[in-house]
Amino acid sequence: MNVDVAVIGGGPAGLSAAKEIAKNGGRAVVIDENPRLGGKLLGQLHEEPSGNWWWKGYEVAQTLAGEAAEAGAVLLTRTQVWAIESGWTVYTADAANRTGGTEREIRAGAVLLATGAVERPLPLPGWTLPGVMTIGAAQVLTNVYRVKPGRRVLIAGVDVLSLTIGRAMAMAGVDVLGIVLPAANRLAWGKGDPRRILTDLRAVAHLAPSALLRMGRLMLEHPLGVELAARFYPAEGLKVWGIPIQLRKALVAIHGREQVTGAEIADIDSRGRIVPGTSEVLAVDAVCLSGGLTPLGELAATVGCEFVRVEGLNGAVPLHGPELETTVPGIFVAGNITGIEGAKVAMAQGELAGISICRRLGIGGVTEQEVGEAQEKLASIRDRADIQFHPRIREGRRVLNELWDKAKGEEFVPRTV
Repeated sequence: MNVDVAVIGGGPAGLSAAKEIAKNGGRAVVIDENPRLGGKLLGQLHEEPSGNWWWKGYEVAQTLAGEAAEAGAVLLTRTQVWAIESGWTVYTADAANRTGGTEREIRAGAVLLATGAVERPLPLPGWTLPGVMTIGAAQVLTNVYRVKPGRRVLIAGVDVLSLTIGRAMAMAGVDVLGIVLPAANRLAWGKGDPRRILTDLRAVAHLAPSALLRMGRLMLEHPLGVELAARFYPAEGLKVWGIPIQLRKALVAIHGREQVTGAEIADIDSRGRIVPGTSEVLAVDAVCLSGGLTPLGELAATVGCEFVRVEGLNGAVPLHGPELETTVPGIFVAGNITGIEGAKVAMAQGELAGISICRRLGIGGVTEQEVGEAQEKLASIRDRADIQFHPRIREGRRVLNELWDKAKGEEFVPRTV
């Protein structure tokens, strides 16, 4: 297959980019390993801050896929990319039948990597038992397949994902006992420290369902306020949408023989240290672990993209410029591979990437002004974003742009991470 652009990843960024490319007359193919297009959109269900309507990600995904197909993009599902060679040739395999499936070579003038993100693990005793899952798996079960992850569920890890998915599970009839912290250790990504969690929640405090909780954001603006909030946080927790958020309790172990039967929690102090003699075991049949998201960049590494690790982006990301091209000419990125943000930002990034690639390849007579307008649209959507996955995301983007400006005149030695 010969195309102008191979888009790897059929989530909000990839579909938005393919639509723009095809709309301008370019030949675009979207490659995704899943049976349905949409990526993380498929499991998203939350009330918008205005309270006037609900964001239904599966409907957004259907619309994007339909618009991309109508514009002329080829959409390949159940297809895995296993190699990319300079030139560009993308090697794929049929994910539905790996041993006897059809292999396909796709030759493209440019490649857009819109591979999204993966969840960080939270290893602790008992985490491999059946009934233990990531919060993303619970999201897919609840919102995509309409299956309850369990009857009595405990969530470990307090963040935007656990709050929204916990609410979705409760709405589906699951008894969500609460959201606690994971026991603090080197593999907990800082999620076992109440002070760190309170600092992170500052970015989404304006979405809290009560005025009292929203006012707490002012207290969290200062380090002393964070320290005091962690020290005097109620032992029984604070309820959000009826779910106890317990920042002074931590999950220390998961019990069971053939499946989960109990979750052992203990009190912790304001710094996340276990208080001896306070452990108790809660009867549960499922435990959800929320370690947060990190960019998925393996394919970018294999083609030699330069990576940087910047505070606020939730992991190492391919260094890229304002038009979303990486240090490897012809390789572009969009969506959560560039840093963890919401679906609306990813869609705007996809549009910018599609327009930038058209400009680079001479497709549809796209002008520099159109690229600039797409950049302004992305900046506006980013400024108005209601959900932020890191309190320093804006600072992270600024630092990333500075690193790109510095690198433009330097000779890069590609490396992997």
